Amino acid sequence: MSTARAVRVGAVVLAQLALVGVAVWAPLSARITGEEVVLRVQPVDPYDPFRGAYVDLGYPDLPGQPLQGEVPGVEEEQAVDDERGTAYVPLTRQGDVWVGGEVRRTAPSDGVFLRCDDSSWRLECGIESWFLPQDEAAALEDAVRGGSAVAVVRVDAAGHAALVDVVAR
Repeated sequence: MSTARAVRVGAVVLAQLALVGVAVWAPLSARITGEEVVLRVQPVDPYDPFRGAYVDLGYPDLPGQPLQGEVPGVEEEQAVDDERGTAYVPLTRQGDVWVGGEVRRTAPSDGVFLRCDDSSWRLECGIESWFLPQDEAAALEDAVRGGSAVAVVRVDAAGHAALVDVVAR
């Protein structure tokens, strides 16, 4: 292999590694440097034959989340709303759990907050799906449906969140 070709292959490999780093930076940063918060959860859609066993979670204490049993509509009322996209939700602790405040378009200067996207039918913060083995999915779904489960989430200083665990209480 010629030196020029080796350099090109090396550059391509480094570029791919950099892209992988960029892709996983937000959840990795949250897992490593984030503060742990506990949020109440409720199920949205417990099973998808194409994605396997998982619990699609809703967060009743965050704004813009569907209520339990609510079926998302494709034709949600969306007046011309130029303010859709990146959204920030400040979090405050209330007892054992954290509760979201009003959605903002600018990041709060202090405190814990989630960086989300509200372009879709619901507020998406990257903590909506919890994958688990098939045999555990039904039991966790029952616990979440019964209102006795919480999500353990790590949130970094930039608002990036990573779902660490879903715990039945």
